Amino acid sequence: MKTIIEPFRIKSVEPIRMTTREERADLLKAAKYNLFKLHSDDVIIDLLTDSGTSAMSAAQWGAVMTGDESYAGAPSFYRFEAAVRDLMDFKHIIPTHQGRAAEHLLFNLIAKPGHIIPSNTHFDTTRGNIEAAGAEAVDLPVAEGKVPSLDHPFKGNMDLEALEALLREKRDSVPAVMMTITNNAGGGQPASLENIRAAAQIAQHYRKPFFIDGCRFAENAWFIKLREPGQQDRSIKAIIHDIFEVADGMTMSAKKDAFANIGGWLALRDDALAERARTLLIQTEGFPTYGGLAGRDLDAIAQGLSEIIDEDYLRYRVRTNAYIAEKLDAMGVPVVKPAGGHAVFVDARAFLPHIPPLEYPGQALACALYEMGGIRGCEIGTVMFGRKPDGSEEPARMDLVRLAMPRRVYTQSHADYIVEVFEELAASKDHLRGLKIVKEPPMMRHFTSEFEPL
Repeated sequence: MKTIIEPFRIKSVEPIRMTTREERADLLKAAKYNLFKLHSDDVIIDLLTDSGTSAMSAAQWGAVMTGDESYAGAPSFYRFEAAVRDLMDFKHIIPTHQGRAAEHLLFNLIAKPGHIIPSNTHFDTTRGNIEAAGAEAVDLPVAEGKVPSLDHPFKGNMDLEALEALLREKRDSVPAVMMTITNNAGGGQPASLENIRAAAQIAQHYRKPFFIDGCRFAENAWFIKLREPGQQDRSIKAIIHDIFEVADGMTMSAKKDAFANIGGWLALRDDALAERARTLLIQTEGFPTYGGLAGRDLDAIAQGLSEIIDEDYLRYRVRTNAYIAEKLDAMGVPVVKPAGGHAVFVDARAFLPHIPPLEYPGQALACALYEMGGIRGCEIGTVMFGRKPDGSEEPARMDLVRLAMPRRVYTQSHADYIVEVFEELAASKDHLRGLKIVKEPPMMRHFTSEFEPL
């Protein structure tokens, strides 16, 4: 069969409030043209993020009822720990309330002013936590990953020559090497197993710990199975084992590839670092067997980890985004190629060439999508990454709009609606104008900045 259907049945539904374009124009203005400030019930199709927005399964909801809320030593923790270790065999599994809390623990312990932490590409909260510690987050993507229209199987790879050069020249300033899978800021693009191993080997050569931001590890493993020579006959679970066996630790948001609405973890091999992390965890998150989570959340994560490696699900998941990206590409809407695992990324800079980067074409496009069709996406560009720690501003490497698909939430008819909204928008895109920021915080401004149209 050519049609890849949703590999699940729907047994509970949530109504969508249908709004008019006039209503949405007023709502957008009231939100100061920042889509994070909209009320979610004023959104028809919410593609702001795939984080924490999954539809949990019947088995996950059943697991919620088994949750044990004991303060210390709850069985829920040990089920969670076993589920994580079944995929990633780390010695220390430290739960946190979400991924950024795991990042906060890690970088508070290993980073300080003057440090440099390289990655294929850091995403927003990773970069924010590194900079909050006074260190510098450096992106080292491969050249292919910098060209949205280029079709390449592993655009999420690390530039190994650049990593080697950085470590050779500034070895004492680098406390660790990071790898983000998939590469979210680069268009949801995967890193190959070969590249992950090579980056780990370089880090090991310079005696630097190698950490993986593993939020979308299952999607990355699926791309490895599809695209990397010699991996086609291997199981997703085996590929995941291989990815993490070369890492000294990982940060994880369970709100992505664990189908959970909340949760995360920091995993480590080093005993001394783990002890320091648990001490800080007690101060900021909670006791090490709950880490800021309810026992029911730990059980939902444990069940979700057993479901995320299902190949029928992963095939459907990746195909959903490819379907939308192919339709948009066919009508001349520039997209990041190939389609990412968790989202479709539209190249707003190419779609709206009359809007310069410092007038935020990504934000302009995201606002237009909401006003025209009630679709909420997320700018991944100069608004998110343009402000530098010294206060200066410069265009980001790309200006994208991410349409992140919540897991097991929307159907093909929703996908077709997204395409139709773009078709209507494309006819009037030359009339869109940029925006200016009238109020912004000192860090991670995209969440709360206020805009005005130019």
